[in-house]
Formats: sequence, structure tokens, C-alpha cells
Amino acid sequence: MINKLAAHNQKSFADRDAWMAHLQKLGITELEVTPDPVRVSTEGALWGSIAAQGLLDGTVIVSDGAGQFDVADHALCWIHAERLVHKLDAFTDERRQAKEGIRSRIWALYADLKTYRTKPTAKRKAELTKRFDEIFSTRTCYATLDKLLGRLKAQKSELLMVLERPDIPLHTNGSENDIRSQVTKRKISGGTRSDVGRDCRDAFLGLMKTCAKQGIRFWQYLGARLAVPGADDVPPLPSLVGQPAPP
Repeated sequence: MINKLAAHNQKSFADRDAWMAHLQKLGITELEVTPDPVRVSTEGALWGSIAAQGLLDGTVIVSDGAGQFDVADHALCWIHAERLVHKLDAFTDERRQAKEGIRSRIWALYADLKTYRTKPTAKRKAELTKRFDEIFSTRTCYATLDKLLGRLKAQKSELLMVLERPDIPLHTNGSENDIRSQVTKRKISGGTRSDVGRDCRDAFLGLMKTCAKQGIRFWQYLGARLAVPGADDVPPLPSLVGQPAPP
């Protein structure tokens, strides 16, 4: 499938219909395999469009490690990484002690990485890198824990991306909070009944969350957009987002 897409001369498409016609011409829409080739190729095309237009140059994607987020410069969430250690079952006092000792060292490193973000220096960067290697090279009495530490050490560049880019967060709590209300509503109502309903829900949740981050009451924003008499004037959200963030 990749070879078919790469070998074709046409690389730009006006809209979704043109793109789907292209996939159909290549015979990709007829493939019934998992994962869905249409979905995978469309996700690739969307990212290709973003990259080609330079819309996210310099952006670091911080994720929980799910493969679909491993694009561009990628960093891993420390909360999710430590959770793997936390979830290990230890059935002896010796193993429990080894596990808690590693967790304590990881959280101490995490706290120092947070401090580093506020005042990065080359000396501190070298010290934190050395500590990372020491922690995740540790050998304990617990073989499963040792294997997990080895796996995490192999992801060193993504876990320590903050040393190169102190401006990025160490976790995904912010983005997960952004979609929590959507997940809660889905649990209560079972989701939307149509694509239009889904698009409306996503649009209004996006507006509401953006207003909250900018310190704007959502009803105030709606009142301004719907020209409600007496409503306060609210500038366009893109212009507010583009301004420097407050301290």
C-alpha cells in the first residue's frame, strides 16, 4: 500500500472526495484487512499535509506511547511511564522493597526535571542524563522489574526530550483533561447518533475549553457571537490564542 501511494505522481488533493477517489483508483478502498488501509493512509495524508504546510514546525508531540502519536519530534509522558512500574505485582517483601525503591528514585528524578525546566543549564542536563542511566540500568532481585527498566531505558531520548526542549510538559495531563468531559458524556449518553452530532459536540467542546484556558466565560463568548443585547465584546479566539500566554 505504501509503495502504491509513494509511486503515484499526484500528491495534492482538493478535498476528501478527491482523496477517496484516489484511494479507490489505487484499489486501497477494496482491501479488507486490519488495520483499515483507508484510515491509516488518510491519517498519514493529514499529517503529510500539516508537515508540508509547515503548520507544526518545531512542535513536540507528548504522548502516552500510543503508536498513532509517534510523529515528528516525540516525547513520552512520565506519568504513564512510571505507572508501568506502579502496576507491577510484587508478592514478596524483597520485591516490594525493590519496586518502591525504584519508584522513589523515578519520582525524585521527575521532580528535578520539573526544576530543570525553569532554569536549564548544560551542567544540570549532564547530571540528569547520568541519573537516568543509573536508575534504568539498575539490577534488582525482581527480574520483571529489571526487564521493564530496560524497556524504559531504550526510550531514553523520548523520556528526556525535556532536556532539549524545556518548554514542553513532562506529562499528558493537560490534553487528557481536555477530552475528559467528552469521555464523561459518552459514558452517560452512549455518544452521538450521527456524524453531524459528533462534529457539533467536538466543535462546542473545543470552543468551551479554549475559552476556559483564556479566562473567558463560555456564556459570555456565546453572547458576543450571537449578538445578545448587553453582552460583553469578546475578541476572536484565534487572536487571543496567538497572544503571549500570561505568566
